[in-house]
Amino acid sequence: MFEYKKRLEVLEGLLENALNVIDLEALKKEKLELDNKMLSPDFWDNPELAQEVSKKVSILKTEIDKWLSLKDQIYFLQEMFDANTLKEAEAVEMLEALEKEFDKMQIATFFQGKFDKSNVIITVICGLGGNDAQDFTKLLFEMYQKFAEKSDFEFEILDISYAESGYKNATIKIKGPFAFGWLKFEHGVHRLIRLSPFNSGNTRETSFAMVDVMPEIEFDDSLKIEESDIRVDVFRSSGPGGQSVNTTDSAVRITHLPTNIVVSCQSERSQHQNKENAMNLLRSKLVKLMHEKQAQTLDDLRGHKHEISFGSQIRTYTMHPYQLVKDHRTNFEYKNVDAVLAGEIEEFLRSEVENLTEM
Repeated sequence: MFEYKKRLEVLEGLLENALNVIDLEALKKEKLELDNKMLSPDFWDNPELAQEVSKKVSILKTEIDKWLSLKDQIYFLQEMFDANTLKEAEAVEMLEALEKEFDKMQIATFFQGKFDKSNVIITVICGLGGNDAQDFTKLLFEMYQKFAEKSDFEFEILDISYAESGYKNATIKIKGPFAFGWLKFEHGVHRLIRLSPFNSGNTRETSFAMVDVMPEIEFDDSLKIEESDIRVDVFRSSGPGGQSVNTTDSAVRITHLPTNIVVSCQSERSQHQNKENAMNLLRSKLVKLMHEKQAQTLDDLRGHKHEISFGSQIRTYTMHPYQLVKDHRTNFEYKNVDAVLAGEIEEFLRSEVENLTEM
């Protein structure tokens, strides 16, 4: 039993280190502050904000309870070892279960970035490759949507610009614990190699799509976007084949003139709501860009040009002459392309988080 006792001691040490990294006491303090806020008489005066706070409290409680439960289980097993009340088979089973649980939870120690706890906004943009690229853009968009469903994340389609064989671009918001932390490294160029279904020769073709990933930024009064710095265009939402989604010109496109950032939203029937959602998208993009460029104000971003380069893919999806999905940064590979495109991307994401996060 000595071997198992030593493994348990190692696990206990790893847990203590993890608790320091995630700062369990800070999480408890944050939850207590929100609990007190919920007791305020005017808490429900703003139902939307109240719901967000309630949801955040629930997420914090779940996270705290998981860590405390694991700590209690390790302590309980340690007591049983000390009392010599376990058979070897029981000890192995209980220890391996705890090690497996810790391995699942340990990923949280990598989510310490400024925006990692935020919801995430993903935009997939068609690149080179004609009809194949349009179809690939749609496949990637659906891949993230299916991943959200499998992970019990909430998702909301914000905008889709249709093309002949798929999408020109499409934007989805994914809501859930550490949504941005999980998906932030998906940002970059993705490449598809397959026999094209769009030409009579069924030749092998390569197509590209760009995935833009950003956190959803909560409203910040310090970030003021001047009306003179934006251009707002209103247009009619459209679906496949030119079908009109809404009967009025309710879709909104906003261009931030100093940085040339363009955002659009057509998910709501109300032009006002679409504009509000588009402004939230713009705000998130600007805050992320300021963070990346270490800019103190929006003025520091003036003149910045946004260009998409399709020369350095982060992942390749090969469907011919063999089946393989490969991440070129982590070298993680998976041979079932259909499963990946059906949303089975957690192992890719885990590999990215563990290998690409700066600790």
